[in-house]
Amino acid sequence: MQKILIIEDEEGLVLSLEDRLRSEGYRVASRMSGKSGEKEAAAGRYDLIILDVMLPERDGFQVCRNLRDAGVSTPILMLTARSTTLDTVTGLHAGADDYLRKPFEMQELLARVLALLRRGGTAAAKAAAEEVLRFGHFSLDTRRQELTRGARLIALNTQEYRLLKFFAENPRRVIDRGELMDQVWGYDSVTTTRTVDVHIAWLRRKLGEQSEPRHIVTVRGRGYRFEPA
Repeated sequence: MQKILIIEDEEGLVLSLEDRLRSEGYRVASRMSGKSGEKEAAAGRYDLIILDVMLPERDGFQVCRNLRDAGVSTPILMLTARSTTLDTVTGLHAGADDYLRKPFEMQELLARVLALLRRGGTAAAKAAAEEVLRFGHFSLDTRRQELTRGARLIALNTQEYRLLKFFAENPRRVIDRGELMDQVWGYDSVTTTRTVDVHIAWLRRKLGEQSEPRHIVTVRGRGYRFEPA
């Protein structure tokens, strides 16, 4: 049975989410502050975290960053009452895998939860059967879902890892944004081409190649090509 952690301070919403998720067959735990939620997320073994932005003691953005910096790769669905594009980008940049604005329909939340759990489960199953992917000075360990350069660990969120892994498994092939959205985010995702471009920009920055891309090369008018050498 898959386990979901809710980090949310609106008691009524927590109760509604707990009841509905349990009725769908999930095991559910909840915490109502940023600090306690972060501690539980780091210590527990969860398949998904539902994380609110506006929390007492520590906001959701910081909780998300801290978890990713600590190596926690559990998919995170971020909730917020804010509606600006900047907040969405901030949440994704902090390491969230998806972003849902309040108020939302329960069916939409359940669809997002199912999509994240499905993608996470598929990625884990594939990773267990594969070896380390190497390119340039980098190594991508698909069992640990870790990127290293020499002895230095480079933190990746779940989508950054999936995107880099897909590129590394498809070297020297021009891949358009539509294929990346389908293969990395999933057919039922609401991801836009802008989200793909933003994640690629973050990956290039983490590879130290934001000004002169060496591995993830733009093919103008067509998409991207991964060069492993």
